[in-house]
Amino acid sequence: MENQKQYVLPELEYGYGELAPFISEDLLKLHHDKHHASYVNGANAILQKLDKMKAEPREFDTKATYKELSFHIGGHLLHSLFWKNLAPTSKGGGNPSGAAAALIDQEFGSFDNFKKQFSQTAISAEGSGWAALTYCKLTRRPLVMQVEKHNTNVYPMFGILLVIDVWEHAYYLDYKNERPKFVEAFWNNVNWQEVNRRLEKISSE
Repeated sequence: MENQKQYVLPELEYGYGELAPFISEDLLKLHHDKHHASYVNGANAILQKLDKMKAEPREFDTKATYKELSFHIGGHLLHSLFWKNLAPTSKGGGNPSGAAAALIDQEFGSFDNFKKQFSQTAISAEGSGWAALTYCKLTRRPLVMQVEKHNTNVYPMFGILLVIDVWEHAYYLDYKNERPKFVEAFWNNVNWQEVNRRLEKISSE
């Protein structure tokens, strides 16, 4: 994700039309090529500004600058995780398997209980935000996290296993203002292999 000290928009690992009918080609293009790209460009613009300050030191609004940088970096990193959490409709969805299934059953009692809790977390996010399934290496247990915007209420250093974007730009073109319908549709494209891959990596660190 990083090249020559700048952030780079990642390429999708599937075609724009491969998440249909749950996420349309037009929506995916808009979301990835415009919205995600704007966070990459915003973060890079601030990095360039900070680089110039090294050569020509001067006072600047540190609070506003680093708050904006946090926003753009958070948007970039969460979107990068979100794309990998999705799989083509022909391959995604269903129930988890392997270590992820066992961990979810242990913490939430069943996949249905987890799905209900995660979905409600996503639906109830105030304004723009995210829901995520995270893993705490200290307690070795999964926890659901609700993020406002891209950077508020984040559990620091918790590894993210599964994330859903519930900003309006993630669903409005297909679902208008019906966020619950988008959240329900999301489960048809979940890439559980990626969830298991992240869990193995995070839990072994």
